[in-house]
Amino acid sequence: MAFRKSSDPRPQILGVSPVAAIPGGEFQIRGKGLAATERPIVRFGDVDAPIVIGSDSFVIVRVPDGASAGDLTVGQNHQSSVHWSCGIGVQIADSLHPVSNPVVDRLGNIYTTFSGSPGQKTPGSIYKIDLNFRMKPLVTDLMNATGLALDQEGNLYSSSRHDGVVYQISPSGNLSVYAEGMGVATGIVFDHDHNLYVGDRSGTVFKISRSRQIYVFATLEPSIAAYHLAFGPDQYLYVTGPTTSSFDSVLRISPSGHVERFYRGLGRPQGMAFDVNANLYVAASLGGRRGVVRFTPDAKAELFLSGPAIVGLAFSPSKALILATNNSVYRVDVGIEGRPVP
Repeated sequence: MAFRKSSDPRPQILGVSPVAAIPGGEFQIRGKGLAATERPIVRFGDVDAPIVIGSDSFVIVRVPDGASAGDLTVGQNHQSSVHWSCGIGVQIADSLHPVSNPVVDRLGNIYTTFSGSPGQKTPGSIYKIDLNFRMKPLVTDLMNATGLALDQEGNLYSSSRHDGVVYQISPSGNLSVYAEGMGVATGIVFDHDHNLYVGDRSGTVFKISRSRQIYVFATLEPSIAAYHLAFGPDQYLYVTGPTTSSFDSVLRISPSGHVERFYRGLGRPQGMAFDVNANLYVAASLGGRRGVVRFTPDAKAELFLSGPAIVGLAFSPSKALILATNNSVYRVDVGIEGRPVP
């Protein structure tokens, strides 16, 4: 029996990658008849999106400001494709200056920084964004707030690359010195035994015990920006630190301090987070595409989210991804549960 060709003239979307983006990021669309009109027309809801590359079977589209999560279509009116669902980040805060991961407490409150340039006194140092996305300063007198971490009890800590101090922060925003002499202190993270690790971007990772004894845990190649730290479910410490290379690595350090390479081939890798399935998410470029790269436990990489200027990320209790760019914070509904604080 002969089958009749489909007479449906509408564009057909066969696949979209990555699965999510923030404004300024790009989606790659593969399909058929995408240029049924003279030039492909792509919309996110009712918002037209600029085309970077357009052909009948392949389109690269940039996410415009004002786009919201949900429906992507190619074409217009009765010639429009079936809707394709994709994740679009929504900006929840701006006028900030994060340089590393935000952190999210058990209730879903988000903490991020206005780090400033070296030696700059800023009106606010650390900001709290509540569940209604209202932002207010928590700390106002910490110079160059850099890395943030929460301990098992929910206490907040911040490093300062200005004075090499790690501060403990009370719920009302009062500072007390937790450790000092940490060099150019950047990323910080706790392990499951409540030891604190501090990345001195000049080439050292310090380990601070619960009794506040300080050890040199590992030595690394210096970073031009910062060390970013995350603990994996394998109890290894994962570290990124951008260098002048365009082919940077994610390193991991064993409990005994042995340094090995987990993955090599990223552009400017920065903040990191794990999900409950041991996948690692890194703010970085992969193959020239900037965003968030997802790694399986056996180090297979794919671009998970597209977007510019992302410096850090964290998962919320509601299974959303919280992204910090160099001036804003975004929320993306991804339905992924993050790994709890060790």
